[in-house]
Amino acid sequence: MPKPRRTHPQAKRNGRGVRGTAAADSQASDDDEVASEGQSHYSSNSETASVAEEGTGSESVDEQTLQEEREDKLKECIDNVMDKSAKTRQTALESLRLALSARILYDFLLERRLTLTDALERCLKKGKGEEQSAAANVLILLCLQMGSGPEGEEVFRSLKPLLTSILTDASASLIARQSCASALAMCCYLVAADVEDLSICLTCLEGIFSSSYLNATSPITVQHNPQIHQLHCSALHAWSLLLTICPNSQVEKILLNHLPKLPSILSSENVNLRIVAGETIALLFELARELEEDFFYEDTDLLCSKLKALATDSNKYRAKVDRRKQRSIFRDVLHFIENGECHEETIKFGLECMYIDSWVRRRTYNAFKEVLGSGVRHHLQHNELLRDILELGPPLVLDAAAIKASKITRVEKHMYNSAAFKARTKARSKVRDKRADIM
Repeated sequence: MPKPRRTHPQAKRNGRGVRGTAAADSQASDDDEVASEGQSHYSSNSETASVAEEGTGSESVDEQTLQEEREDKLKECIDNVMDKSAKTRQTALESLRLALSARILYDFLLERRLTLTDALERCLKKGKGEEQSAAANVLILLCLQMGSGPEGEEVFRSLKPLLTSILTDASASLIARQSCASALAMCCYLVAADVEDLSICLTCLEGIFSSSYLNATSPITVQHNPQIHQLHCSALHAWSLLLTICPNSQVEKILLNHLPKLPSILSSENVNLRIVAGETIALLFELARELEEDFFYEDTDLLCSKLKALATDSNKYRAKVDRRKQRSIFRDVLHFIENGECHEETIKFGLECMYIDSWVRRRTYNAFKEVLGSGVRHHLQHNELLRDILELGPPLVLDAAAIKASKITRVEKHMYNSAAFKARTKARSKVRDKRADIM
């Protein structure tokens, strides 16, 4: 049985890798208030700070003591996931999510993966909506920590039937179904070893979002309530991630079955669903052009007219933020389909940076950013599996002098922030005067 690719497929298709350069980060990652509070216990900043300062024996002892305290708290969290109180379980799951997203805990989790897997299974089976959603999110992070070896695959295989069952259960909580859609795709992407697993997950997700397709017998867009739209949005987003690791033969079938139907979702009344559909169409065009350089889609003109309308939409009944977001993304989608050029982004983390220069790469990075939140940069620096997927190479080993040299003083930082604030104020004043669209 052939195995799906786990490393970033864009590099295999056209040889593009990461290009290192010192550039500003064009996209910041913010987490919610709960995550910021959890950083006091699980922040990766303490690790960097302890290395940057001059090491002494007492500091080594303090670091060891701090590590032991963290592990004790994590053990307590794992125990609390099995507690009788639903509130205690949910709090423990949230603490685990913060810890796993902020630090690399492979050695700690390796010894306790079976215990934690059993606890997550119980939460998914017996818990309600928010608890099931939290358990699915922790499962993603557990697979990311375990890596693509047999340990991670064992975790996924044991819980895959349960994720599928919740996702396809119409009576289940919608928030739980959304998280299970994301967990099914992310865990399959990270650790699944067989193409059969990939096909099963794709089919399951297709069964969810395909009901948003335009009915072939009636030229009327299917109407759903907002929560159903969010479920379809999550399923389509998850499905598009798995497209990036599909073998070429499967990509060809998907192009035939879904490319003619996806444009119908562009007429949805839900802005997020329209945006995900547009990004997925751009992703399919990119995959198609890699298979066949002179790929031709017969309804390109009609598709481009729809995309142009969305890229210039000025309907007042839509929220201003939604209009700006939609116009910005659909301009990129339209430009790519017409000219084959993808908007580039630069992501900076530590002393490194990488370019997001394709729709495959953008979809992959955004998937991990959504899961890891503010911890994404720490994982980009230290998580071997994530670095392998994004072709970043082995983690950099830096000494204290190199880290200290990379830091700027408080005065320099203040001057830089002041200059940036003035420049930003001037730029925004000009933009507001012209009433131009901004990101």
